[in-house]
Amino acid sequence: MAYQKLQASRLLAVVQSDTINVPDVSHRTAQGSATATTADKLVDSGALFSANGLVQVNDIVYNTTDSTVARVTAIDSDTTLSISANIMANTEAYKIYRDENNGCVLYVGGLGDVNVITAGGDDVTLKAVPAGSFIPVQVLRVKDTLTTATDIVAMW
Repeated sequence: MAYQKLQASRLLAVVQSDTINVPDVSHRTAQGSATATTADKLVDSGALFSANGLVQVNDIVYNTTDSTVARVTAIDSDTTLSISANIMANTEAYKIYRDENNGCVLYVGGLGDVNVITAGGDDVTLKAVPAGSFIPVQVLRVKDTLTTATDIVAMW
């Protein structure tokens, strides 16, 4: 009897958000560390954000130091981005991704509910997902509201 294998080649620890999708890791455009703390800005003196369209408005910024997420709202200069939330402080690491995701499968490390937006546009809460489970549904977003499960990882 045939069976489906789950063989992911890329993984990303999910940062839950009611408004921002999980970015596909294959669409990373920049990474580095902030060199200043400015409200609602990402400042990196070594970056080239505006070079050749490297970063674009609506790209997704993951603060990988404290697992927070924001969206790029403006490209101020080669070294400064305006972002939708005050998530960056001096020396915190970041990765920037395009908002492109055709759907990912989730691994849930800690027991709880998982509220998702599916690739088909459905908003659904999966109740009491056991720790160590895979969710075999193409997911675009893991919402912060109503999600109580922990250690969620996106897989492509």
